[in-house]
Amino acid sequence: MVTTLIVILAVLLPGGLAFSLYRYLNGPVPDPAVALPAKKSTPEPAEPSTRPDASIDDAEFGDWNYRLGDVAFKAQKVSGRTYDSCAPVDRQGTLAENGCERAVQLAYSAYKGHLTAVQVIMSFPTAKDAKATAQQLASSSRAVKWSRDKMLGKYVYGRIRSDATNRYVVLTAVTADRTAQARAARFHQHLHADHLGYFLFRDPA
Repeated sequence: MVTTLIVILAVLLPGGLAFSLYRYLNGPVPDPAVALPAKKSTPEPAEPSTRPDASIDDAEFGDWNYRLGDVAFKAQKVSGRTYDSCAPVDRQGTLAENGCERAVQLAYSAYKGHLTAVQVIMSFPTAKDAKATAQQLASSSRAVKWSRDKMLGKYVYGRIRSDATNRYVVLTAVTADRTAQARAARFHQHLHADHLGYFLFRDPA
């Protein structure tokens, strides 16, 4: 999706920001991710309705075919939902408190099902609202509800990343079994960063 992200950023963005993203993707895998909480029985989010004027839509995201230098990943999009509000993914009221407007939920499968990923992408009125939400999610990822049935029931890698970009927050949860364990952290890092980068160009500040 943003396969030439760093090259383009180097031209369009201040040097410090481009260099920071370059180091994020090319340095040792940083570990801001938090452990996936234990699975609990929770109701599934309501089925989404279609709204043509929605600012974000799951149809924007297809299969993930990613390449950056010698790094390449592929994942099949197995489901996508678009919500007219953030209520279906707001577990604790945190999103409502920060004015969350709409949400998208995506599910991916890679390495023949040995790795799964779910992303929840949320839009907010301002970048300040999005940043405040991301800071809260850093200490409590339970504030966001996603489809746990799209994740592996048994896994050795289970982590969550969440960050803000412009007026959006991206939360990425990944599980992997032993077969895909060695590739899970780097996959997680690049999927999360790629979709964060997407919003730098889709909706410039």
